[in-house]
Amino acid sequence: MSINYAEKIPNNVDLGSDRQLQRALERWQPAFLNWWGEMGPDGDFQAKDVYLRTATSVDAKGWATYGHVKMPDYRWGIFLADQVKDRTIGFGDNFGQPVWQQVPGEFRSDLRRLIVTQGDTEPASVEQQRMLAYTCPSLYDMRNLFQVNVEEGRHLWAMVFLLHAYFGRDGREEAEELLERHAGDINNPRILTTFNEPIDDWMSFFSFTYFTDRDGKFQLKMLAESAFDPLSRTCRFMLTEEAHHMFVGETGLGRVIKRALEVMKELNTDDPQRIRDHGAMDLGLVQKYINFWYSSSLDLFGADQSTNAAAYFANGIKGRPDEDKFDDHIEAETTFSLEEPTEDGKDVQSIEVPTRNAMNLLARQGYSRDCDIGVVRWNRMIRKAGVDFDIRLPSDRFRRTVGPFAGFHFAPDGSPIGKDAYDSNLDDWIPSETDKAHVKAQMKQVTEPGKMAAWIAPPDRGINNNPVDHDYVKL
Repeated sequence: MSINYAEKIPNNVDLGSDRQLQRALERWQPAFLNWWGEMGPDGDFQAKDVYLRTATSVDAKGWATYGHVKMPDYRWGIFLADQVKDRTIGFGDNFGQPVWQQVPGEFRSDLRRLIVTQGDTEPASVEQQRMLAYTCPSLYDMRNLFQVNVEEGRHLWAMVFLLHAYFGRDGREEAEELLERHAGDINNPRILTTFNEPIDDWMSFFSFTYFTDRDGKFQLKMLAESAFDPLSRTCRFMLTEEAHHMFVGETGLGRVIKRALEVMKELNTDDPQRIRDHGAMDLGLVQKYINFWYSSSLDLFGADQSTNAAAYFANGIKGRPDEDKFDDHIEAETTFSLEEPTEDGKDVQSIEVPTRNAMNLLARQGYSRDCDIGVVRWNRMIRKAGVDFDIRLPSDRFRRTVGPFAGFHFAPDGSPIGKDAYDSNLDDWIPSETDKAHVKAQMKQVTEPGKMAAWIAPPDRGINNNPVDHDYVKL
């Protein structure tokens, strides 16, 4: 389906045929642009020409069209994947019945809450990252940051369209509130804790785009299974753009690791302090950032046992990622084994629960397997360099604030540990103030085309077959 860029709000949903909806969204549009100007990338960057990718259609040929554009002129809009003819509900008690084109009254509140929560994460990450361009390690990276930002803005538009089109006055009010909450705001923060964490250095940015945006991928995959067809179609197209965000994270951390290996070879040492003195990030420091952002992102899946998740699945509202890969799409009588700490927190035990109640855990386990793909690639690079170091994802029990392990103390390897020992070792497991000070000291902007900061290696290739030294942002 082609996208109509002649309209004030680009779209492929024939917005012009619904004048009331079009007027409502056109009233919201100035508020969005005002938010972008105040909370999007800071400073003069808004006036610069950036080599951005824009969708012109939702098929494989047209979803990525490149050219220089100023970010405020980026054509945000409403893009839904093509409708699947005769699509039926793929899971739960209504399995096999036709999907819904309108919101069933009994599920109105649940669907609105899910859409608002997803929508709230999109502008939150833009707000978290708004100052990063001042410390970009290269023009290539600055451009990737801005590409992520404008796509998060468009994903906000996707959720706002659903709120306006299907939820009446309540939806319009929720859409307004999406622009009123702000990441890290003490009085009016974003809904999910991870989206209030500061992202004021590029190690955090690369970790966020690898781990937290990957949670976004899995949330979108679950919503893409929804019986509410407009939500499914919206999320299916958003997943196409989400892949780039995770690419930025995986290759970014990979380039940090590659540079560390180069410095280790140059200096013939694995001493972390000497590597830091040379202006690079040692592998232990990379591991600490992975420990922090992976454990933070796990909490976004919610509790391992959840009656809400069970109800969403039973009612066809939110499924499992890649539902068609499962044999049983109803799971009415099955059980699933999960872990929980013993009452004293000194050991772990397994319990059986209804599979429907474990839907968050099933999604989270798939997420962990997906995260491990990048870890395998990074370790392959490390082994090829002849260095004896393994990057590992920490245990799912480590540093949890949601689920059965919240309030208990476990080391990154999953072993139980006393509170005093946990507190005294925490700086060895996640970035300490000393670590953060070192990282921030390296955060110096590099804007000469093709040049890189000393702490990161160049990418293997440029964007859209352009060289690495292409003028990606015209400063």
